[in-house]
Amino acid sequence: MTESNSKKRRWLVAGSILIVLVAAGALIFFKIGEWLVVQDPAVHADVIIVLSGDLPVRAVQAAELYKAGYADQVWVSPPISAADELKEMHISFLGEDFYNEKVLLAEGVRPDAIRVMDRPSANTEEEVRAISEWMHANNFRTAMVVTSKPHTRRVRTIWRKLIGSDPRLIVRFAAGDPYDGAHWWRHTHDALAVVREILGLLNAWAGFPLRPSTM
Repeated sequence: MTESNSKKRRWLVAGSILIVLVAAGALIFFKIGEWLVVQDPAVHADVIIVLSGDLPVRAVQAAELYKAGYADQVWVSPPISAADELKEMHISFLGEDFYNEKVLLAEGVRPDAIRVMDRPSANTEEEVRAISEWMHANNFRTAMVVTSKPHTRRVRTIWRKLIGSDPRLIVRFAAGDPYDGAHWWRHTHDALAVVREILGLLNAWAGFPLRPSTM
C-alpha cells in the first residue's frame, strides 16, 4: 500500500468514527428527554406521596390515585422554605405544602387521610430518606410517589441507591404535567428540566458528592 493510500484510509476511518459519534450524539440529544420519563404500573400501596414542586399538578394526580383506591393515605412532602426568616420580619408565609393540602382537599381527599410530613427537605435525596423513615415508623412497605414527568427517573434512581427494594417504590408522574420530552429543546422550562435532571442523575450515580446549599 502506498503512503498516499494509507493516508486516505486513515482519513476514511477517522471520518467514519466522527460520523458515528455525531450520529450517536444527535440520537442522545433528541431522545434524552423521553428517556427521563419512567412510570411503574399503578397497584395498591400503603401511601401516596406528593413530592414538593410543580404545584398543583402533582397534588391533583395524587388525589386522582387516592380516589381510584390505590391508597388510603396521602402524604405531602414539604420543601425547605423561608418561613422562619419571614416570620422574623413579621410576614406570614404559607408554604407549598399548605397549598398542596388545599388542592388535595379540593380534589376530594378526606381531611383525615392527609398528612404533611414534619421534616422539610432541600432536595430529592433528603425527601427519599425522610419518606423511608416515615414509612418504617408506620410499618408501611409500599409507597406510590407522585412527581413530574422528567423527574421520575431520578426519583427511581435515588430510591434504588439509598433505599433499595424495601420499602418498595411505585413511581408515577402527573398526567397534567405539560412537559414535552419528545421536543424538550423547544421550550425553556423543558430544557431547564432536562439539564437539572441530568445533573441530578450524574450526582446520584457518583454517590452524591454535591450537597444542597445551607444558605
